[in-house]
Amino acid sequence: MSVSAQGRAWRPSRQRMIVLGLAGAGIALLALANLHLVYVAVHSQPACVDHLKSKSEAAGTYRAAKSAC
Repeated sequence: MSVSAQGRAWRPSRQRMIVLGLAGAGIALLALANLHLVYVAVHSQPACVDHLKSKSEAAGTYRAAKSAC
């Protein structure tokens, strides 16, 4: 006689429940980390930093397009 024929419901094993719980916790941790990165990106304002290079028209010199200072 099979287990289902005896009227008992199928239950997942303890090991399977632990693996599914750990996978769920990992996915939740990943989602929270991404939400934190989005929050920091939206709410942070970098401080003004002086540029070391002065304006120059010479080729090969790069600097920020527009200073926020």
